[in-house]
Amino acid sequence: MTDLPPLLLSRERLLHGLTPNDLAKRVKAGTLVRVRHGVYTEGQAWRELKPWEQYRLRVQAAAETFEKPTVFARHSAASVWRIPTIGLHHPVEALTLNNDGGRSRAGVSRHFAARAGLNVVRREGLLVTDRIRTVLDLAAFTPFTCAVAPLDHVLRRDRARRLAAVTKAELEAGIGSSYSAATGRRIRAAIEFADPASGSAGESLSRALIHVAGFEAPVLQQAIFDSAGLVGYTDFYWKQAKVVGEFDGEEKYAKAEYLNGLTPSQAVVAEKNRENRIRATGLNVVRWDWADLKEPGALERKLAAAGVPRRRARSAVVDSRTRP
Repeated sequence: MTDLPPLLLSRERLLHGLTPNDLAKRVKAGTLVRVRHGVYTEGQAWRELKPWEQYRLRVQAAAETFEKPTVFARHSAASVWRIPTIGLHHPVEALTLNNDGGRSRAGVSRHFAARAGLNVVRREGLLVTDRIRTVLDLAAFTPFTCAVAPLDHVLRRDRARRLAAVTKAELEAGIGSSYSAATGRRIRAAIEFADPASGSAGESLSRALIHVAGFEAPVLQQAIFDSAGLVGYTDFYWKQAKVVGEFDGEEKYAKAEYLNGLTPSQAVVAEKNRENRIRATGLNVVRWDWADLKEPGALERKLAAAGVPRRRARSAVVDSRTRP
């Protein structure tokens, strides 16, 4: 994630020789952006941030305005841990230890949490729920399709931040008595489905949508070979249908760690050549991007048109003892 731009607090404006009128003029001109009441940042820097980076800055801005110790949770804690989540425009989320139903005020949603079993850590100068509690809360209080990406992420080692992988056993143990029985079952279903082989949030969301749509589970990161050797690893692979699925995320053609020294245009050409080699082996290649994931039914229609099979109902499975 890009380094966050500094914040300017209105209560410290005198240190910068600014009046309230100066702040208002700069906001109107676009040289400053008001992140939240009483907190500003440089306009150009704000506009260059990705949406999830802007959200992280909103969390930071909220922390700067709170007078009492505050524990950030759910999407806000995930943003501090750099755990990917699905969707935009989430409110800043924090915990309250008072069981009064929680309150939402000034763009901050408060959620009740019992003290028992609550692990709080200091991360990047903020108090947040630990990684396990963060992803369990997301699994508990977001749809299944949105819960998978955070779980997939923590099952992998985070090399950039030197964080060890979390095991499924640790996630299961973290449920404890913090959730209702029904919520616990929902969390366990998401944990069971989670897979560290998913390479990105987009792949995780794709896999969840594929599952919800009733398609057979694909093989992840399948190696494809031709007469010249290894072609590459596919995001999704259905052997019987001879179909390869590829999610085209922005990072594939923009981030240095995915470009392997190529320019974005060179990466596009290399990907096209790779796809041609895959097709030459007799496989059909289906591609989709974030726009397809956001449009209801778009991915399902693409996979159905490509011949990806649906899962068989239990009653349709015939074993040797019941074969007619």
